[in-house]
Parts: sequence; C-alpha cells; structure tokens
Amino acid sequence: MEVNESELRTAVERNFGCSAKFARIVRVTETHQGQTVWDGIVHVFDVGGGQDVAYAWTSPMEGTAIRRFYTVLGKSPINSAADAVRAAIAAESRDKAVKEQLD
Repeated sequence: MEVNESELRTAVERNFGCSAKFARIVRVTETHQGQTVWDGIVHVFDVGGGQDVAYAWTSPMEGTAIRRFYTVLGKSPINSAADAVRAAIAAESRDKAVKEQLD
C-alpha cells in the first residue's frame, strides 16, 4: 500500500501543530551489524514557516497490513532523514525492551 505525500503532510501537521510544505524525498537504508534493518523513503517537509524541517514515513506494523506513521522533528541531534530513522528505530527498541520487562 503506497502512502501519498498528503497523508504524511497531514500526520506532520497534526503531530507538530503547524503547517507543513513538502520539500523533498530521501531514500534511507539503515543497517546494523551488516543486516538491513530499514530501507525506505522518507518525506522531508518544511515546517514553522520554513525555519525547521520534519521527516515523515510509514511502515507496515510487523505481521499486519496496518501502517504506522512516523514523524520526527529535525532538531539537533536529528540533522538528516537517516538520523530521524535511527532515532525512531532506537525508540522502538527501547519501548520493546520496557514492554518485555513489564510482561
């Protein structure tokens, strides 16, 4: 299922409470210990009147057809689409580890 730019723009605007203007698309391939852990397209949006950027993408939730939307604000230390993807992967790993400890 292909997600279009307007769906991602809407997610950015809802999550950050400001208007977003599409700027570009960046392909990101993230590897860990020689294995590809994420490979996809990240949409970059100008937000805050062009003063900041936000990164947005979507991926299927593991084992389902449901898609999860990711939005990351480009504030230090997030300086690129790859940084945004790495931050999202790290956050998911932390969330998963906490959930496993609670179960």
